[in-house]
Amino acid sequence: MLIDHFDITKKVFIIAEMSANHGHDINIAKETIKAAKEAGADAIKLQTYTAETITIDCNNEYFQVKQGTIWDGRTLYDLYKEAYTPWEWHEELMDYAKELGLICFSSPFDKTAVDLLETLNVPAYKIASFEITDLPLIEYVASKKKPIIISTGIATLGEIDDAVKACRKAGNEQIILLKCTSAYPAKIEDANLRTMQNLKATFDVEVGLSDHTLGATVSVVSVALGAKVIEKHFILDKSIGGPDASFSLDKQEFKLLVDSVRDAEKALGKIDYEMTEKKEKSREFSRSLFVVKEIKEGETFNKENVRSIRPGYGLAPKYSNNIYGSIASQDISRGTPLEWNHIK
Repeated sequence: MLIDHFDITKKVFIIAEMSANHGHDINIAKETIKAAKEAGADAIKLQTYTAETITIDCNNEYFQVKQGTIWDGRTLYDLYKEAYTPWEWHEELMDYAKELGLICFSSPFDKTAVDLLETLNVPAYKIASFEITDLPLIEYVASKKKPIIISTGIATLGEIDDAVKACRKAGNEQIILLKCTSAYPAKIEDANLRTMQNLKATFDVEVGLSDHTLGATVSVVSVALGAKVIEKHFILDKSIGGPDASFSLDKQEFKLLVDSVRDAEKALGKIDYEMTEKKEKSREFSRSLFVVKEIKEGETFNKENVRSIRPGYGLAPKYSNNIYGSIASQDISRGTPLEWNHIK
């Protein structure tokens, strides 16, 4: 699968999620994009909504955050008014990212956001975890025939199935499901990364991780379990503050994550039993059969005069039982690697 010429089947696609980490200053947003590029991200992701398109200005009990989160005590409207990325910034930010060679796309939260993003020719779309139940939105996004990345954090297996079917109903098979723990920050023990493998097997799609834990450990482990996409919140400087600052990585932390993921990819490598020149050389330190006591011609080989020891210049140890009891064809000095011509 390609995202703007990036083949995610060959290399993990690492997304720096800017979200609200711009302090409503476009210069900070642009510096964040630049820092993400320098930290090794493959893409920067925005969020496209306004307070009005995602909720209403109402402070009754239904609209107050009270779930033991870092945002408790606020109304949804107030939170999203602070967190949103101004729509008039999108084109400038995307152009800037393109200049730097960084892929830029977004999470739309309603159809008007999709329409805006289509005018900007985004190369992919992301469906946020809390929007996975909005099947009309998913179907509309999927109809644009671009890769669609879906976080599964709050969804039941049935709801994930509904979302995948909505994409396929729209004729879009470019589906990537992200394992996600919808807690901010999330605990490592709640990551349950093996779910990724089940998602891949169940829905026959590429999989990845939207990681809200602190640090890089969970992201790196996900690579070994088949993650092809990793998304992590990114901030230029945590002193900027904002709704997502506490669980976002700064440039140094994000670079460590990227470097660790790339090392994990190298370590996974490929299935390889090839006997390279280096392996052949290393075999010199393996065990083989050596004469360990002086042997005269006609003498019998036994466990006292022939042993399996290092280095590996003699016959393989697997032949020892064939050799014990055989007769020496010549005198053999101690420390000689045993060869077939030594045996009568």
